[in-house]
Amino acid sequence: MKSTTRGTLAAVITCVAAAAGAVASVTPAAAIGTVPVLVPLDGVEKSLNAELPAVGGEIPLPTPAAPERPRFVEGRLIPDRVVPPLPVAAGLPGLGVQGPLPKVLGADLDHVGLDAPSSDLRTQGPGLALDAPLTAPDPQRFGLPALQQPQVGVITPVLQTAPGADLGLGEGL
Repeated sequence: MKSTTRGTLAAVITCVAAAAGAVASVTPAAAIGTVPVLVPLDGVEKSLNAELPAVGGEIPLPTPAAPERPRFVEGRLIPDRVVPPLPVAAGLPGLGVQGPLPKVLGADLDHVGLDAPSSDLRTQGPGLALDAPLTAPDPQRFGLPALQQPQVGVITPVLQTAPGADLGLGEGL
């Protein structure tokens, strides 16, 4: 093989490896926390010959987490949380709106804007805890279990978030 052919082949392999590395470094959509959404109003602005509000937002992608494992408690035949709550992390959708104002308030204030960024949302679905109608084996009764009232409990769902928003006046969009 000639040296020019080897050099060309090495250059081609290097370019292919660089392209494969660039493709592998792209973040998949599932790894992104939110997806931006823009409302295209440019065609309406041009057809009406008027300035319309700029509207955009963010839609969060929910990501389920691993549920908490059942806890074994001494003296019970069934684990503490038979059906554990499923935690899901997501966010509240964000919104950004900027609209024109008439120049009544002065030359410096000609637009109003509302910015409500997406905020984190932590949820945990309902779970189930129950206990059997039999107790653990009792050495006083020669290893036989005793009868008891069956117990059933629902673990309440959890919802935690702290949303916020900013409203302001300013110059330009």
